[in-house]
Amino acid sequence: MKIEDKKRVLREMVLHRRFEERCYQAYIERKIGGFLHLYPGQEACCNGVMEAARPGQDYVITGYRDHVHAIKCGADPKEVMAELYGKETGSSKGRGGSMHIFDAAHHFMGGYALVGGPFPLAAGIAKAIQLKGGDEIAICFLGDAANNQGVFHETLNMAALWKLPVLFVCENNLYGIGTSIERSTAVIHQHKRVAAYNIPSAECDGQDIDIVYEHARTAVDHVRAGNGPYFLELMTYRYRGHSMSDSRGYRSREEE
Repeated sequence: MKIEDKKRVLREMVLHRRFEERCYQAYIERKIGGFLHLYPGQEACCNGVMEAARPGQDYVITGYRDHVHAIKCGADPKEVMAELYGKETGSSKGRGGSMHIFDAAHHFMGGYALVGGPFPLAAGIAKAIQLKGGDEIAICFLGDAANNQGVFHETLNMAALWKLPVLFVCENNLYGIGTSIERSTAVIHQHKRVAAYNIPSAECDGQDIDIVYEHARTAVDHVRAGNGPYFLELMTYRYRGHSMSDSRGYRSREEE
């Protein structure tokens, strides 16, 4: 990235961090309720990938930890916050809440509460792009735990078979709710799982935005050129609990 772009992205990442901090504060003050899954410390993942893509043009879909992804695509932070407050001025008219942010105008096709739910939807979006002959791509952000769902494998098979223009981005934060990846998944490094479907993949440090950007650029170029899907794994860490009700009692004092 050019120095001007790096400065802009840094400002955006600070905004994203402050946004999540305000969400946390509003929740403990009981100004907002429901489920709340925060993203502090993982900002380089979303920002690095989307800087290599075309925010607002490419189609993005993700899971329930979705505030930053929506804002990065172009959603108004005020509308996203209003959604958390259940207001009519919210991005989903106050009916979706934290896990269901949606902004079709900026091609953010939603956050989804169902673990693994975005997989087939991303494939469907990619198929629509393919049929229309567009040069956009679908980008599916996912967590490592979602890869244990059966639909993960079904979608990979279909995406590879039809050479769909979809980029799967696994934000491997090492935890699925309160279970560490070592206790839930036989394969720690998730990108190795896609080799069975002949899908090219890569793994990199998700905490370094420059590294993420370079790997994402390779991935995006591959998909946009019509070569089919790509799987990018970003090694990161979930600094807060799964949600606001998570006291993180399963972590050792040293890890905390």
